[in-house]
Order: sequence, then C-alpha cells, then structure tokens
Amino acid sequence: MAAVPRTSDGDGTPVPQRLLAAATRLFAERGYDRTSVQEIVEAAGVTKGALYHYFGSKDDLLHEVYARVLRVQQERLDAFADADAPVEQRLRDAAADVVVTTIENLDDASIFFRSMHHLSPEKDKQVRAERRRYHERFRALIEEGQQAGVFSTATPADLVVDYHFGSVHHLSTWYRPGGPLAPQEVADHLADLLLRALRP
Repeated sequence: MAAVPRTSDGDGTPVPQRLLAAATRLFAERGYDRTSVQEIVEAAGVTKGALYHYFGSKDDLLHEVYARVLRVQQERLDAFADADAPVEQRLRDAAADVVVTTIENLDDASIFFRSMHHLSPEKDKQVRAERRRYHERFRALIEEGQQAGVFSTATPADLVVDYHFGSVHHLSTWYRPGGPLAPQEVADHLADLLLRALRP
C-alpha cells in the first residue's frame, strides 16, 4: 500500500500551500511552460508523489493558482451584493474590492492571463464557467441599479462589465508595488470611473 504524503512540513505549512507558493514563484519568474514538475517539487521541498497526491498535474496547479483568488473574490462579491445598502454603494464596494484583491495577488493574475492557453480544454471550460459566475453576479448589480433608475441604461450592462474587468485584467501589466498609488487608491479611482460612467 502506497504511503500517503505528509500534509505539512516541519514548520507546519500544509504541503498543498507549499506547492502552490513554489509554483506561483517559478511560473512568475520563468513562465509556466519553462517550469518543470521537478523544479516545483524541489522548490517546495516535497516529492513528486506529494504533488500528484494533491494536484493531478502541473495543469491542475496552474488552475488552482487562479481559482484560489477567484474563490476569495466570489465570496467577497456575494457579501457585497447581499449587503443591506443602496445598490450604488454595493456596486462601488464590489468594483473597488476586485481591484484591491487583484493587486494583492498580482503574480497569480499575471501568471494566469499569460499562461491560460496552456490549460487543458476541460480546465479551460471550468475556469470560464467560474469567471462567468463572477461576472454575472457583478452584472446583476448593474442591472438592479438600471432597473431602479439609479444607473443609466444607455450602455448595456454586459459592456459595462467588460469595461471594468478590462481595467482589472490589465493591472498586472502596469501596476508595481511601491509605486505612487497604493492599491486602495487605484481601486477608488477605477470604482469612481465606473460609477461616473453609469450616472443617468
């Protein structure tokens, strides 16, 4: 019977997190396609058996790099959308939050958008479905405001969503930690731009 890999190392860090941290660093430095499974396990200080126990493949690691951020963003968006506040405030909070959480996970975002084409068709389909759920919840806030007369209906909600997330996805190409704008300042500017575009 095969031994089950340890769940954590000597300092208590769970093995899956060690693998993800190593993969994220290497994918960011070298690129997904130029990073081998061997290099990931060596950097994480675990065996290949441990990697295949927690992640079926390098492809699964790439998916999880993105999915873990999206899970956090989805939970936070759901909380903002369900809050007891005017729709304009809920949309602004959600629009700013996705900017801050993207900047806080800039390596993950940049790796993913650079390497997404390497995903298997099955994983690609899964990621698109996860992103679609997020965008649909965000769009529902815009539509709620449009139906209430709070937001302009001049631009279709789908285009407004694309406008905001185009800015979010572009962050990894220009934002640098330690630059003139703090993450929250960038978030406030982009959220305010979105709301200005939606005013009747």
